[in-house]
Parts: sequence; structure tokens; C-alpha cells
Amino acid sequence: MKSHTLSFADKCKNILASNWQGYLNTIKADVKGSKSGIYTSKVKYIIRRGKPYIWVPENDLHNVNAMIDERGSFAVTTPFPSPLGALLKSLKRSPARVALVGDVVPLNEDKVKSLAEKLEQIVLSEPKAIKESGYVVSGVLSSSLSSTSRSDNLQEILGDVERYSVYKFEMSSCTYIDGHGGTFEVNVEDMNTSKADPLASFSAKLIDGINQSDARRRALVLFCLVYMNALVKDAYVTSVDRKGFDVLGRLPDPVVKDGAGEYQWREFRMALKEEARDVESFCRQLVGMEEEAIKKVSSFSGLT
Repeated sequence: MKSHTLSFADKCKNILASNWQGYLNTIKADVKGSKSGIYTSKVKYIIRRGKPYIWVPENDLHNVNAMIDERGSFAVTTPFPSPLGALLKSLKRSPARVALVGDVVPLNEDKVKSLAEKLEQIVLSEPKAIKESGYVVSGVLSSSLSSTSRSDNLQEILGDVERYSVYKFEMSSCTYIDGHGGTFEVNVEDMNTSKADPLASFSAKLIDGINQSDARRRALVLFCLVYMNALVKDAYVTSVDRKGFDVLGRLPDPVVKDGAGEYQWREFRMALKEEARDVESFCRQLVGMEEEAIKKVSSFSGLT
């Protein structure tokens, strides 16, 4: 039977490819070479040939720390645009994330120039891909907030590349951490051979576009009923990939306290009929599922 879920290596690669910022940790050091504690700050990055390339502002302490000791770690989460972020916070849950351990290696001037050209391609190509997609894609993404765009967030670097030092993060270990805090070690070789999902760079806008639309949220409720036989009161998409998407649905809890029903949130996996080769393929299948779910519910109600 064909699997409708991704391997942990694929999940890690998709998280890295879907986000544009993460937390870099380096060992604090002074000019005498003494080391005490860990310094952490949020930095922006891109993925090139499966490796994170990190832009560090010129006045950031990472530049001094990495010069004395290259060892570091890098943590990246699944993008969680509002209202999903607010929901996860209220449930005291974290989005899935990946933690890398390795070396922070500075790039020479020629490699920095080459990488800046790649950055420019990313910033320009993603809006172009959306613009050239059909009305189905624009219909799904139209509700998304512009702040969830990876290309928009990377534009800041492109406008002032000289104020940054660029590093390659050479990973020596990788850990996948799910939303419940469970940790799973991932083979670095598997990370090197796995490929990022074709939806990864658009996942934040897809998630936000669906969750910000009342009509699409109602469709998620129908999905849970039709495909999972679960009667939920509300639902949000938490992740998307080429094989399907994950939904967090609110179910009534069978335990009743003080005469009032309680609620619990449960995760559901919705599989696509065929792997999405691009963002347009995903959106077309999503719309097709919405139409199918409405027909089935109407049939149940005896309206057809």
C-alpha cells in the first residue's frame, strides 16, 4: 500500500525549505579564547543543495564566536502564521521543528557573491510562479497575509547584502521534533539524499490562505466528516506537502463537566489522490476535495 505520509528526513527537509528564519546558537567567546555559555539570535537563511546558508548581521556576536569556535546549532520551526499560531499557543503546543548540530563555516567573497545571485532568484521566482499559476491558486492564496511570504521576508537581505556575513551550516546531526515534543534522530545521509517538497516554499502562504478563509475552514470540517467520519466543530490546516495535508479538528469531549461539554483537539491526515507536482496541482486537488465533500454531505441529507 502506498504511504500517504513523509519520512522524518523529508519532513525535516520540508521544514527547512518552507521557512526563512531560524535560531542560530554559537558558543560565547572573547578575544582571549575563553568560552562560557551559548549565544542565540534569530537569523535568516536559504537552502542551497540541501544545506542551510545563513545571513548574520555584521554587528552580531555570532561573527566573533564562529571565528574562535565553529561549533553551533540551528533550530527551525514549521511556519505557523496566524490564526494557527494563536491556536497552538492557546493549546500550549509547538509547531513541528528541526534541530541541527554542526559547524558554522564562513564563505569567501566569491561564494557570497554567487549565493547572493541565488537569493535574488528566489526572491523573484516565487511571486512569478504564483502570478503565472491559474485562478485556482490565486483563489486559495488570496486570503493569505503578505507577511507569510518567504520571498518578501528575504527581500530585506537582498536590499543590503553588504551588511551581512554569510555562513554555510555543515550539519553533523539532525533531530525532528513533533508538535507533542517527541524527538526522532534523522540520519544525516538521509537528509543529504532527500529532496524538498515542491510545495515547501509556498507552504506558509497555503496554510495561511486556507486558515484565513471561513469558507475553506468550513470545508475542512466537512473533510473530517466525510473522509474521517469525525464530527468536528472547527478545523485548521497545520501542514501541507505533496502527499496531503494535516488538519487539527475540534471534537466534543465525551466527558461533561458541570453540565457543559468540553472540547478536545485531534489531528487528522488528509491524503491527496495523487502526489502534487506543484502548487497548482495541490490547489486543484484541494478544490476537488471540497466539491466532492459538499456533494457527499448533500447526498447524506437527501438533498440530491
